Amino acid sequence: MRIVENRPASDGFAAARKAMIDSQLRTSGVNARFVLERMLAVPRENFVPAEVRSSAYIDRAVPLGDNRFIAPPVFYGMMLQESAPRLDDKALVVDAGSGYLTELMRSMVGSLTVITPAQAVAGEGATGAFSILLVDGAVEYIPAPLAALLAEDGRAVTGLVEGSVTRLAAGRRSGEAVALLPLAEIGIPALPQFARPKAWTF
Repeated sequence: MRIVENRPASDGFAAARKAMIDSQLRTSGVNARFVLERMLAVPRENFVPAEVRSSAYIDRAVPLGDNRFIAPPVFYGMMLQESAPRLDDKALVVDAGSGYLTELMRSMVGSLTVITPAQAVAGEGATGAFSILLVDGAVEYIPAPLAALLAEDGRAVTGLVEGSVTRLAAGRRSGEAVALLPLAEIGIPALPQFARPKAWTF
């Protein structure tokens, strides 16, 4: 007689989450224990549409619809490792629409504020001086209204568009601006709201 083991439907996703840790994060230099534990605990499949749940753990961006994406897992792993969140941090997350980064950060900081890309560019939806700024996507620049929300010497981690290449980038606020240093080339969905304004040419 053939015996079929009755396993919870989530078992396959748990295995995929473990494979993500071993084959995507660790091999890319993401080895901080707090990052691996957090990404193992948060079910990424819950942050994508039902029809693409089977692709939740691939090493590429997954479409969410309406020209929105959830970035590859390694982007979030590197972002958490680079930002090194603490319980005394006041964090601001620019959420691209999935809510995944927000959930990853939720238990690791003292306070968490979430705004949309449109709010970030307009300087709406948040007040105060934040010690961490995380942008869930690639930007061409950090606009002044968003930079103004970061505390002096506050740290920022984002994707950065440079020509046709996107990279993880990190920086700190100094004066009125946030200077970003590119760190690692990764395929990161670009946020159209953060495209530089086109200059007039003659």
